[in-house]
Amino acid sequence: MTNRSLNLDEGLYQYLLDVSLRESPLLQRLRAETAALSVARWQIAPEQGQFMALLVQLTGARRLLEIGTFTGYSALCLAQAMPADGQLLCCDIDEQHTAIARRYWQEAGLAERIELRLAPALETLANLERSGQSGSFDLIFIDADKANYPSYLEHALVLLRTGGLLLFDNTLWSGRVLESNPESADTRAIQGLNRRLKNDQRLDLSLLPLGDGLTLCRKR
Repeated sequence: MTNRSLNLDEGLYQYLLDVSLRESPLLQRLRAETAALSVARWQIAPEQGQFMALLVQLTGARRLLEIGTFTGYSALCLAQAMPADGQLLCCDIDEQHTAIARRYWQEAGLAERIELRLAPALETLANLERSGQSGSFDLIFIDADKANYPSYLEHALVLLRTGGLLLFDNTLWSGRVLESNPESADTRAIQGLNRRLKNDQRLDLSLLPLGDGLTLCRKR
């Protein structure tokens, strides 16, 4: 027995997948296609996608926002878990990778419930605020350029309803958050975000050692 989070070796991680992962054939195919890309490391872990889908079901989230979509695996996990009247808005700038996402959304029968906006996310978020959509989202998932994480936080707090859920991916950053003098702006941004979130009284907080680190925040 232990009173701290376990370090998962390959055997224990595979056991976790064997006894708990319920990945559909469609999601399996999307993950396999993504794995062939040179930037496959951007893909979230399948158990993380399943966990986020469970959060959608537990909270009854109907209006979702994703910042950083890539090939659409996380979006598909979220959208499949939404209620029948749910809508997901995805923000990305890469037309090639999101074309893969569109194919799978179409095959899943969810294309009509997912809106993709190809533009810098900060522009899209500002436009949402200007159009009167502040406080209208139930869940926001952020998995995009790390240097802008602090800015995404502020926009998310405007767009999220009270009691809504905010998720940040990569908050353990493969251990690079431990660097004392990081050269990478992305590493510095995640370090700053993590420190900032701990002391942010606008939020309830938990950082989970799931995937590359998943931080859950509830807007107070």
